[in-house]
Order: sequence, then C-alpha cells, then structure tokens
Amino acid sequence: MHTDLSRAPLVVLLHNLRSAYNTGSIFRTADAMRIERLLLSGFTPDPAHPKLRKTALGAERSVPWSRTENVREELRLWRRKGFTIAALECAPTALPLHDVDGTQLPMLLIAGNEVDGVPENLLEECDVILEIKQYGMKQSLNVSVASGIAMHSLVQLHLTRDPQFI
Repeated sequence: MHTDLSRAPLVVLLHNLRSAYNTGSIFRTADAMRIERLLLSGFTPDPAHPKLRKTALGAERSVPWSRTENVREELRLWRRKGFTIAALECAPTALPLHDVDGTQLPMLLIAGNEVDGVPENLLEECDVILEIKQYGMKQSLNVSVASGIAMHSLVQLHLTRDPQFI
C-alpha cells in the first residue's frame, strides 16, 4: 500500500453508466492505479448507491471524485489545464491504445454507456479516440474491464516518463 499522495495524471469521466456495479468496479481500479480523479456525469450512479459501495470496497472514499452537470464545459476546463481529451470507443479513426505515447499525458479519458458508448457530441470534443484492440469474435468489452485496461496502460506509460511515481 502506498502512503504518499501522488496521483497519475489521468482523469476518467464516466458518462451515463447504467450499472452501479460497473461504476464501483471502476472506482476500485482507479484506486489501484492512483488516478487523479473520477468525474461522474449524466445518470452514472454515485457512491451513495449501495451497489456501488459493494463493488468499490471502500475505494469510493479513497479516490477523488465529483459530479459534473455540464460535461462539455468540464472537458474544456481540463483542456485549459493541459489535459488531452480522449474517449475510449470503437471508431474508424480510433488510435489503438498501445500506440499512445507520453505526449498525450496528462489525459482525461471518457468512458461511456454500456450499450451506446460515448455520445457523438462528446466525441466531437475529443482530441483523440482510443480503442483497445480485440482479437475475438466479439468486438466489445464491459465498460469496467475496458476502463481498467486503459487506466493500467496509461499509468504504465506515465511510469516510463516518471519512475518516481511509485
């Protein structure tokens, strides 16, 4: 367990997630990866939801989080702070996650609804769309799994640039 308060320069925005279990799982992974913040928007459940607490196992108390009502303005705020705005989504123009280099950090990463993904109006706000290459028959992952893969990959990238992080 780490006792310092340093955090990876990664903010994850959860937009319109339906499942409190998925949201809680993402909180737990965000704690493990020591990301800077989780942002919740739309109807994404927050830590007051008992099902979220069941899967977060206390991470809802250790991960900085906030709710945003105006997502587009929130994205612009983080861009002004120097963050690359990215979405985790399957799209023809998407950059494979494994091709991200350190120049895109710090980053705000949007994860969208379990069925509909990230809406078009938010994709238009993004500097880059990232995808996780998949090799099976199915071409989708559970949002908590995909978010976890992306957080791990981006934090590992941060470690190559800042080995003092750990």
